[in-house]
Amino acid sequence: LPAPHPGDLMKFCSSCGGAVSYRVPKDDNRERAICDDCGMVHYRNPLIVVGCVAERDGMVLMCRRAIEPRYGYWTLPAGFMELGETVAGGAARETLEEAKATVELGHLFACVDVVDAGQVHLFYTARLVSDFGAGEETLEAELMSEQDIPWDEIAFQSVEFALRKYFEDRGRNNGVHVHELRRPRY
Repeated sequence: LPAPHPGDLMKFCSSCGGAVSYRVPKDDNRERAICDDCGMVHYRNPLIVVGCVAERDGMVLMCRRAIEPRYGYWTLPAGFMELGETVAGGAARETLEEAKATVELGHLFACVDVVDAGQVHLFYTARLVSDFGAGEETLEAELMSEQDIPWDEIAFQSVEFALRKYFEDRGRNNGVHVHELRRPRY
């Protein structure tokens, strides 16, 4: 695994506030943040991003980002999964928050390991079943055909991968496409 960015390193224990140092705990195989005072081992695990490709009449719902990173670029409605929700529930919630849209989820169809960002991006197929609009994190929401998508203005490589696989499939594949990104441009 690549070393964490120095700004990402934990400096203090979330349990007692003591300083942490990085070393391999007994019976482990990688370096962890370990509290020098109470001995608590802090594990860092990947974050899960969930979203969907919501389709209506052959067009997909796209959102233009109103937040960084990648302000002004286009993306699918997606975001970080929250504790206490399912992957599917998170994908539906993110679509509601970002595009004010209700969807009927289909199947999970894309899994992208964004290794250097410490994230896993999961995308569902979906049918758009309501009106839509721009949520708080969105400048505009729009239905786009494959040929209308501004491919040079897609915010993240994982979204581009999901969109391309979605259009390649067009209902022919109910499997999951898996992809690994390292050092993504986004």
